[in-house]
Formats: sequence, C-alpha cells, structure tokens
Amino acid sequence: KFFDAYTIAFGIRNVTDIPKALREAHRVLRRGGRFYCLEFSTTVWPGFAEVYDAYSHKMVPKLGQLLAQDADSYRYLIESIRRFPDMPKFKGMIADAGFVQTKVEPLLGGLVAIHSGWKI
Repeated sequence: KFFDAYTIAFGIRNVTDIPKALREAHRVLRRGGRFYCLEFSTTVWPGFAEVYDAYSHKMVPKLGQLLAQDADSYRYLIESIRRFPDMPKFKGMIADAGFVQTKVEPLLGGLVAIHSGWKI
C-alpha cells in the first residue's frame, strides 16, 4: 500500500459514493496508517441546533449572494451539510470500510468534527 495518512477536509460530503471513497482510503493506506476527516456535522449544544439551522438556511445564501454573487453555491453548501450523516452514523461508515479504533472529536459544539480511524 502507499500512504501513512489519508486526510480530507470539508470534501467527503461532496463525494457521490461515500462508502466507496472510505474503502478506497482504507485500500491505499499502509498497515498502521491513519485516516482523518474534518467535516461539518450536527451541533450537540442544546437549543443551538434550531438557531443554527434557521441562520444557515436563511442567511448563508444571502451572504453568498452579497459577497460572492452566488447564492446557489451557498444553498448547496447548507443542503450538503444537512444531508451528511451524523457523527455516530459516519463513524460507523468508517468502521464498515475496515478501519479500527474509530473516533469522533466534535469541535465548536459539533458544528464540525474530526473523524479518525486506523488501518491494521
């Protein structure tokens, strides 16, 4: 195999076949290799999810239009985050791809998370 580490940040939610991408990450890692993924997630702060959801759905596309003249891309960003599996489900997908000692580290109350696993 080829690599000691496989990293992806804010990209795996845009992959058409996530389980296939995870299996490929596992395939190209050497034994002892580490998988890391930084991705948007669902907040775990009580009450904040509703506020964030309303803000992101209404304000982010407007900001995208104002700053980049591209509301559609920012609508896609929000929808892709909403469609992405939650932390426990994505952790399970990583394990299903063959990784062990899978771990999730929520950041910013779960708005983003670092997912990781080992190939043995």
